Amino acid sequence: MTTSIRIGSGLGFYGDNWEPVAASIERGDVQYIASDHLAELTLAILQKDRQRDPTLGYARDVIPMLMRLWPLMHARGVKFVCNAGGLNPMGAAQAVQAALANKGWHPRIAVVSGDDVLALLQGEQTRFDHMMNGSGVDSVRERLVFGNAYLGAQPIVDALAQGADIVITGRVADAALFLGPLVHGLGWKLADAQTPEDFNRLAQGLTVGHLLECSGQGSGGNFGDQGHWQSIPDLAHIGYPIAEVHADGTAIITKAPDTGGLVNFDTVRQQLLYEVHNPHAYFSPDVVLDMGQIQLQDEGHNRVRLTGAQGSPPTPQLKVVAGFKDGFKADISWGFSWPDAWDKVQAAERIVREQLRERKIPFDELFVEYPGLNSAHGALAPLPPAAELNERHEIWVRMVLRTPSKAAADGFGRLFPWMALSGPAYTCGFQGLNNTSELLGIWPTLIPREHVTAQVHMLEVPA
Repeated sequence: MTTSIRIGSGLGFYGDNWEPVAASIERGDVQYIASDHLAELTLAILQKDRQRDPTLGYARDVIPMLMRLWPLMHARGVKFVCNAGGLNPMGAAQAVQAALANKGWHPRIAVVSGDDVLALLQGEQTRFDHMMNGSGVDSVRERLVFGNAYLGAQPIVDALAQGADIVITGRVADAALFLGPLVHGLGWKLADAQTPEDFNRLAQGLTVGHLLECSGQGSGGNFGDQGHWQSIPDLAHIGYPIAEVHADGTAIITKAPDTGGLVNFDTVRQQLLYEVHNPHAYFSPDVVLDMGQIQLQDEGHNRVRLTGAQGSPPTPQLKVVAGFKDGFKADISWGFSWPDAWDKVQAAERIVREQLRERKIPFDELFVEYPGLNSAHGALAPLPPAAELNERHEIWVRMVLRTPSKAAADGFGRLFPWMALSGPAYTCGFQGLNNTSELLGIWPTLIPREHVTAQVHMLEVPA
């Protein structure tokens, strides 16, 4: 075991930029990259892919990403961990292996699976209540199309121990992608953790993962401090965060030399509190993190020291994200120009509602917003008086029909074109007249961890 590990951030979501990852490999002296391709709703996107083609269901950006990165990684002995497997980790691994083999490259690839619990959720003897509203799964059971538990770091540790160069998982907790390499490389206790020191080290590792899991957001990207975000240098060439983690859990958050962005107290603390409900009980499959005693010490020169995370044993349950068929939507935008732009928009909306009612079109909701006026802040952005709105050069309205009927969604666009000549004057045109998509609802729940068994499979290296 070593006394310290340098681990770099990979992607923060499906479709993110991997050039900063290349910079971390080339100039950041990292031993590991951990890449998070699965935002909370990404599995719904992957499910639609899988419906069209059963061989898909994974984040396809992992293939061109590794085609770019593997030569750099191989030359420096860097290992790569990602959750790009999504709903089909074996399919992702086989696709990566085939693409790399075509170039004569043959890394050792491990597949982590076992997160798929759809069959358990569909069992009529089981009850899994919605985490937010407490409703029972019976209301969606027959419409469920995927269900995946958030695995922890242990199968990643096992895969690395078996010599994997690339580890591809399905749904694991985001920060576990980083905790796994730290446990493996630093010799920390995980499954057999018992002492406060064990859990505090895991808590430090979990905090590192949380700080790095969102790519450039941990190094000055998406920085929202009013009046200060402008001082973040060279976002066009941002460097993703890197953590230098020592055996006792102490960590330095930094980035590769000669890259843009900024790592300082403010950018790090912004990411620390991102998506945290209770900073004293940040749950993960491996440890419960208490952030209350964390110390961030800005050492300058893009270096922030992290200490003080405290941990306690994980709960006996794992979080599950499930998806169910939830109808269809049609999304149409339409604009009007001066004069009386606001009154025209309101008249157009009334006409649409009248048509929906008179034609008895079934729908659950007609959502209406006005891009440029209230679509970013909603109720927090009160509209100006109508007289002021009527003097605006143009006003756009976005109407989204949510309906259980695909035919109703397909037909929504036919309510609009005739108004180009027969409705309120000076229309700016329509967008999305034939834009129907299926909706997938998300069902978060908890499941006893004994019902979930992670597995590691090493792909055979071609001769």
